[in-house]
Amino acid sequence: MADREFGSDGEGAETRLQELQASVDAAQPSQDAASFLAAIVESSDDAIVSKSLQGIITTWNKGAERVFGYTAAEAIGRPITMLIPEDRLDEEPAILARIHAGERVDHFETIRRRKDGSLLDISLTISPIRNSHGKIIGASKIARDISERKRAAERQDLLLREMHHRVKNLFAITGSIITLAARTAQTPGELASTMKDRLVALSQAHEMTLPSFTGDEAFQERSTTLFQLLASLLSPYDDGEEGRWRFHGEDVPISAERVTSLALLFHEYATNAVKYGSLSSAEGRLDMTLAARGETFEISWLESGGRSSSNTGPKDAGFGTRLEQMIVRTLNAEVARDWLPDGLLIKLSMPRAAFAAPGEPQGG
Repeated sequence: MADREFGSDGEGAETRLQELQASVDAAQPSQDAASFLAAIVESSDDAIVSKSLQGIITTWNKGAERVFGYTAAEAIGRPITMLIPEDRLDEEPAILARIHAGERVDHFETIRRRKDGSLLDISLTISPIRNSHGKIIGASKIARDISERKRAAERQDLLLREMHHRVKNLFAITGSIITLAARTAQTPGELASTMKDRLVALSQAHEMTLPSFTGDEAFQERSTTLFQLLASLLSPYDDGEEGRWRFHGEDVPISAERVTSLALLFHEYATNAVKYGSLSSAEGRLDMTLAARGETFEISWLESGGRSSSNTGPKDAGFGTRLEQMIVRTLNAEVARDWLPDGLLIKLSMPRAAFAAPGEPQGG
């Protein structure tokens, strides 16, 4: 009897031990999963932040430190609005209202401010946080820095627009080349031969600007001089006459890194000269002068013998004007125009550094 009672008690204890072990085993995977999830959050490159329904930061991972520059100690307990620029503060009440309603905000692209004051483009995903009873008690935010993606998209947009602009110009320029060739050609064969040569020259000049929208790194190994660059850009418009354009002053080298910007700028001037200025007329002439004055280069682009009109040229500030403004800023240059009775004078003033590679020492 005693043995049966002992055996019964032993079986009961063993059963209780098995139940306890099963309970521990059942809890362990959950604990491991929670720890694993916490490790994922902490090691994420994205900023992962939680906040209360009042907009107060409650957690702040390492990714948030890298993206925004604040440590967890500096951020936790402060309002999330410390990251929001003044002109976007109205976004936070709208976000909190959606969270209160149980909504999730997916891939909301906006701008936030870092600790150092700089602004960055981010993509936000915001989700309600619920307690065990299903009540919403806060919100989690995942912020991804998309600044580089935005810059790449802007560059791509600019370059695609530049390509579109340049293709349109190529058709217009081709028409002008045909007109110029027809003035001197004696036979259809001569016209065809001349046109072929000029279109090849146009292609060669156009190729100098291709790195601006192809990213051809091999081009970076090339370098040239200002007058060589100008001669290449103007060669498609040569009608065989001596002195249609002339270069004055001492030629200077241009670093490979600067060729594209200068080629785009002078290609724009040449295009306008063919379409509206001195190169649109058989009597037109073009004089380009380079003068060195201390640490500054002054370039004169003088069109004469062309159409006698004041302010001849495009009437609207189109993409070509925007392109010129962008390049002039890049070169830290200044540009002025003086419309003459029979032409146009463009004066460019830029530092010697505009012809050199960034960081390259300047010669005397």
